[in-house]
Amino acid sequence: MRLDYRLVLIAAVSACAPMLPEAPPVIASPAPPRAAPVAPAPAVPTPPRATPDQAGFEGWKQGFLSRKGGARRALYEQQLANLTPDPEVIRLDSSQPEFSRPAGAYIANAASAARIAEARRRIDAVPWAVTQRFGVPSEILVSIWGNESSFGQVQGDKDVIRSLATLAFDGRRRDWAEDQLKNALDIVVDGRRERAGLLGSWAGAMGQTQFMPDNYLRLGVDQNGDGHVDIWGSDADALASAANLLAQAGWKRGQAWGYEIQLPANFDYALAEADGRPWSDWARRGVTLARGGAPTSEEASENGVILLPQGARGPAFLALPNHYIIRRYNNSVSYALAIGLTADGVAGKPGLVGTWPNDGPISREQRFGAQTALARAGYDPGAIDGVVGSGTRRALKQWQIAHGRIADGYLTAALADELMRGM
Repeated sequence: MRLDYRLVLIAAVSACAPMLPEAPPVIASPAPPRAAPVAPAPAVPTPPRATPDQAGFEGWKQGFLSRKGGARRALYEQQLANLTPDPEVIRLDSSQPEFSRPAGAYIANAASAARIAEARRRIDAVPWAVTQRFGVPSEILVSIWGNESSFGQVQGDKDVIRSLATLAFDGRRRDWAEDQLKNALDIVVDGRRERAGLLGSWAGAMGQTQFMPDNYLRLGVDQNGDGHVDIWGSDADALASAANLLAQAGWKRGQAWGYEIQLPANFDYALAEADGRPWSDWARRGVTLARGGAPTSEEASENGVILLPQGARGPAFLALPNHYIIRRYNNSVSYALAIGLTADGVAGKPGLVGTWPNDGPISREQRFGAQTALARAGYDPGAIDGVVGSGTRRALKQWQIAHGRIADGYLTAALADELMRGM
């Protein structure tokens, strides 16, 4: 009986815009001495988000038209007429699973056996000419295809222009959202796609490989030669466009995305997610590939970064440059690992040696609270935005070093609560 892959993916359709990958962070200067204990403070409440308000939305819209409209102001205004903000978009913007769920739970769903089996069955949909032209393996492309839209079955049904207008009005990513909105409006105004067909995810990602409007305009490929870049209805156009994105981002032909590794008992965990090093340096420190062997000579010369997506207790990975290229799609360690591990499964490689800890999710309040606590203690996490990215992990490492903990930069719910109690 055929599985319903819509159910497998429905919560995992790409929600983030393709963006530049986070640069591998460096270890900052030693943290200041631990402060004297203070009385526990109540948990930090979630900062309020803008409530969709039509009057405020109209004010934002006029500002947008002044800032971005130019000679096309009247055409843009026509497309934005009678538009209202979408409250569901604001809600979903704060609960992306790549950033709130533990890596193991996210990857178990996104790189499931069912996903891998279906990707194998779909591998012939990748035109040979695409892999030859762009150098991106078909296994990677079908992995992205499956994770982004369940092989075209779940592309999103939201009005892209309304979604992006809502994100711009909400203000958390206003500059980015306004730029994307302008590109989406240009797609319609230039006749590349009818407004009724410009549908996508809540974040404005479109088609079978979930392209943002700017990437559609810059990198979309008319692979079937019908005169239109149709990433919604044409498998070939969607897959070729994804390959073009990765190739233009610097995909390394013939190299893997990375490897699962084993760390020695005395490994300095503060070196993880820090400066990249060639394989010879890691090998001298006792690091080995989990299933033996060694990287190819080309891979060994690259500066590989060690990743601990669930800290010292979980599997460890050597991330090569192609891992960060995958993050052009979604700047999340969990996402890029899911794509790589799915591709490995499609290629017939065995699964992980290590096992994922059974950690629970971290609430939005805990993520905001942990970032606030770190900042108040003198460890700069960057933006207080509830997204546990490289800045938060770097700050947490500093705190862990100062408090005699294993400096793996991994935030659990229990550790978030401890940090908040110390404020």
